[in-house]
Amino acid sequence: MPIKLDDITIVLPTRNESHNILAFLNSIPHSIMLIVIDASEDSTPDLITSHRPEKTSVMKHPGSVTEARQLGAEVAKTPWLLFTDADVVFAAEYFDRLARYDDFDLVYGPKLSTGKFTLYYEWFTAGQRLLHSMGIPAASGSNMLIRRQALSALDGFDLRLNCNEDSELAWRAKWSGLRIAFAKDLVVYARDHRRLKQGLIRKTLHSLTRCALLYTDLMPGKWRTHDWGYWSQYPKQNTWGNQSKDGVR
Repeated sequence: MPIKLDDITIVLPTRNESHNILAFLNSIPHSIMLIVIDASEDSTPDLITSHRPEKTSVMKHPGSVTEARQLGAEVAKTPWLLFTDADVVFAAEYFDRLARYDDFDLVYGPKLSTGKFTLYYEWFTAGQRLLHSMGIPAASGSNMLIRRQALSALDGFDLRLNCNEDSELAWRAKWSGLRIAFAKDLVVYARDHRRLKQGLIRKTLHSLTRCALLYTDLMPGKWRTHDWGYWSQYPKQNTWGNQSKDGVR
């Protein structure tokens, strides 16, 4: 059966996204269920509840972004889960096009930009398309739809990871024989470019190195629990950091 809005829960980790959250909320349908796992110290949760009082659940949780995604998935009841981030907005046609992908178990789309770093995002999307054609899904947690039963069968996200948890999940899905689609017409647009402003080369090398080690299963277990500076290069109030729910790395 075609995917309907009632079949989907958006799972959204948030931490100090007051400058992004209203644009995000304005880009999603009022009728879709939204679960927010929030670790904010600013007005983000208040803005969410005041702007979207219905079909919305906000849960406070101080853990990592990976833990937030997993917790939201466990709370959700719908057949499909849509993972995303608060610093993006959905294309106007996004939710109308989801019905095309009901034959798949995991669907991911590109993240583009209508403002800064446009060429970088186009280059990254070209890389996703190339890798997918080679049988290597390059999914992003900012734009990933998965059946709830499929996520459960995969035992969820790897909670040891503070970043690249999205790519690692997609690879396990592929190795498990699940049906995966790269949907070039399901676009989200980035609004916040903090990581890219810190250096395009640094971010690219960080992602490529970690993903290569994870994909080939060459990354030592103790390395999985550290983000290699992925979050720590930013001010604490704007990042997830390496804290787990008990405050220990």
